[in-house]
Amino acid sequence: MPNYAITNGSTSGGGTQQATTTTYVGALLGLSCVTTTQVRRFKIYDVLIGTNGTPADNFIEWDISRITAASTTTVLAAQPLDSADAAAVTNTTVNSSTFGTITSGSNVFYVGVNQRASYRWVAAPGSELVAPATSSNGFQLRSRSGGYTGTCTGTILFQE
Repeated sequence: MPNYAITNGSTSGGGTQQATTTTYVGALLGLSCVTTTQVRRFKIYDVLIGTNGTPADNFIEWDISRITAASTTTVLAAQPLDSADAAAVTNTTVNSSTFGTITSGSNVFYVGVNQRASYRWVAAPGSELVAPATSSNGFQLRSRSGGYTGTCTGTILFQE
């Protein structure tokens, strides 16, 4: 199974990073199956999150929830970690001002982090976040904060 990376970095070529607000208003990163002809289960195994704003003592809440429809935003091709691998089939989107259809009560990752710190989550073997092989289903990474209004960064490593 090939491994891929997707990031919403300011130099990734994937649209404009969205300012953080007190509510989830957009998605940093989204991953979903493409069409009914190219559905494939994918697994998120590594998530890196942080900010690229001026450091302060604020908290940021991070969330990954399941989606049943992708956001309408900039599609950016995931990068294979091994350049010999084929392009990813998974649809990857970045820096959305909206998010796809979030499945109610489907939060699979939540952590509050101080803005001054970056955070990395690595799945224990067998504990990856797995998407169903169903068209338009996947995950979305979002952030919100009561005190920070800058931009957030994220990188997701996944396997398909």
